[in-house]
Amino acid sequence: MDSTAKSGFFNRWHRTPLYIRIVGGMILGVLVGMLLGGRAAPLAIPSKLVLRVLGALAPALILLAITQALIKAHFERGTAGRLFRLLMLNTLVAIAVGLFVADLVKPGRFAPPGLHPGAASAHGSGKPDMLQQFLENVPRSLLGPLGDEGRVMGVIFIAVAFGIALRRVAHKPVRTVSDLVDVGLETLIIILHWVIDVLPVAVFGLVASIVGTQGFGAFRALGAFIFAVILALLIQAAYYLTRVRLCSWVRPFALVRGCRDALVMAFSTGSSTITMPVTFECLRNRVGLREKSASLGALVGANFNNDGTALYEAMAALFISQMLATQGLGVELTITQQLLVVITSVIASVGAAGIPEAGLVTMTLVFTSVGLPPEYIALLLPVDWFLDRCRTAINVMGDMNVSCILDGRTREVPDVAPQVAQVA
Repeated sequence: MDSTAKSGFFNRWHRTPLYIRIVGGMILGVLVGMLLGGRAAPLAIPSKLVLRVLGALAPALILLAITQALIKAHFERGTAGRLFRLLMLNTLVAIAVGLFVADLVKPGRFAPPGLHPGAASAHGSGKPDMLQQFLENVPRSLLGPLGDEGRVMGVIFIAVAFGIALRRVAHKPVRTVSDLVDVGLETLIIILHWVIDVLPVAVFGLVASIVGTQGFGAFRALGAFIFAVILALLIQAAYYLTRVRLCSWVRPFALVRGCRDALVMAFSTGSSTITMPVTFECLRNRVGLREKSASLGALVGANFNNDGTALYEAMAALFISQMLATQGLGVELTITQQLLVVITSVIASVGAAGIPEAGLVTMTLVFTSVGLPPEYIALLLPVDWFLDRCRTAINVMGDMNVSCILDGRTREVPDVAPQVAQVA
């Protein structure tokens, strides 16, 4: 295959929407898993590689994302405290709703015995062992290999990745601390996009491995998890609209109708950052909010208001803990651990709006905080692309909720006096 053909393939790959690539990977994975049976077990290794890299990137991404959000956020005196209280209340309610629904539905109880991402990985042949050794050399954290004399390969991986990524931002001047944070975050997001490009391959391998070694029983548990998450998101949406009805002049139906373009765009793109200008335009021109209220909720609050993501992370942690408890591999999260999930989810959701596939990135931190094995996040890869769009729509609805409440109970009266004077 010549370079032109390769370039054409990669161009078509990137132009194809991510969800189509993932669905295609799932379908192909089912077919290959049925065809190969137990021999499909080693195909789960790419999913382990994706999670290993996500785990390494997550702490640095969250650190720089939160730093950038705090540096660039413009809080006006007199509104900063109220905005913070609204954002914190919405996030805490979202996590509480997620934990309540997960405890009520208990989707992890539907998992079949022995379900594990790549549990039956073969070790008898040289090829899987070689891949396993390669995986072990991929660093678990960005700074870990620098303090480990035996992990020279890890240092090389980091150096090569950052060297290639920095070539894209090498021309950007760094004059202030804010510029340095921007370049650092942009570099990590470039590397994250490489991981996202491999995500469909990881989904293909994981589905093939699970179907080949464990059958279709795992998808029953994922179906229950999808149902529980969507139910929790709908309850959160009802909470938002109720608050809008009680605490502002806006009527819920008018709000949804006026902002339907923003909600559809959030679902279709899976990015609240890309949707921000559309949300602002809808709130300002179609709903009729004051410019200050629309700006604070849609532009400033969007960097901190990721209620749907926080809800999803809490439910994912409870789902995996229920599954492990059902299989006798652990116990369900205690009240103390669930509180720790709440705290970690709140912190991790701050600034996550600008991170692609933020749910997967921050989930590694949530799992680690309560001692859940991060490799079990791989079980959520086949359905995360769909739930990501659902929770992004709820994130945007949370921005709409904050803007409406900040606008108050009285509608802005247009100033028509200058026009009347001019006509006279």
